[in-house]
Amino acid sequence: MSIENFIPELWASAILDPYLKSLVFGQPTVVNTDYEGQISQQGDTVHVTTIGYPTIGSYDKTTDITIEDLSDTGQELVIDQGDYFGFRVNDVDKVQAAGNFQSDAMGLAAYGLKNTVDQYIAGLFTGAQTANKLGNVSVFDGDPKDISGTDISAYQVLVKLDEALDKANVPTEGRYVVVSPAFRAALQMDQRFTSAAHSGTTETLRNGNIGQAANFEVLVSNNLAKVGGRDLISAGVPGAISFASQINSVEALREQKRFADIVRGLNIYGAKLFRPEGIATAQVAIHSTFSAS
Repeated sequence: MSIENFIPELWASAILDPYLKSLVFGQPTVVNTDYEGQISQQGDTVHVTTIGYPTIGSYDKTTDITIEDLSDTGQELVIDQGDYFGFRVNDVDKVQAAGNFQSDAMGLAAYGLKNTVDQYIAGLFTGAQTANKLGNVSVFDGDPKDISGTDISAYQVLVKLDEALDKANVPTEGRYVVVSPAFRAALQMDQRFTSAAHSGTTETLRNGNIGQAANFEVLVSNNLAKVGGRDLISAGVPGAISFASQINSVEALREQKRFADIVRGLNIYGAKLFRPEGIATAQVAIHSTFSAS
């Protein structure tokens, strides 16, 4: 056995890279990580002060201006989530395995951690303020010209989500929307999305990124929250949700009673919706005219 295969730092690096690259809901374009450097263990609490809006007054050169104390609200970001992995690598299996056993094993562990974290963050979008919830929507999966009844197009959903954020005075910069694969398929039926002139990009899939539409960076994920059995299409800006995550410990040690390595790791994290007005949602059911033959 090569001693290089047993250096803990190598195992840690092998999991951190794919973990960060595969996040959708946890990536910086969806949530902010402003407080990530302030955690060290599960149970840590970050105290966050939210500043209220200053009063805007009318100026009169003959009247003294009014100076006020800023109002603030104290909130907490609690690092109360923890997930771990632990597996044994037998020396015989390692010798017989083709390829890079270390990278493959840690890549699968990283995916498992990512999947759990993404689902946790996705669940926070159910907390959007009432005015930003479009409610139940039936989306037609076909050419928008053929829409009838109460169905609307996927593109129309994005437009209405954008409008809801506008009404809440949410900044336009950095807006994103996370959609399901089925919603993405319906969206791709619409030339307003598929045309590079409208979508603004010809980039291929990257971290779930499938282009731009209706002022949003469009991301696709299988981890959307469900409400009443419908996918919760989730839009917003990174400033609405704060997320902190840390691969707290990755250990590689020899099994005492077997010829094998043990590798285990712990990921601690927490997230909170600090600004409910900064997200908007729609509970979408896809009305498809296509059927499997």
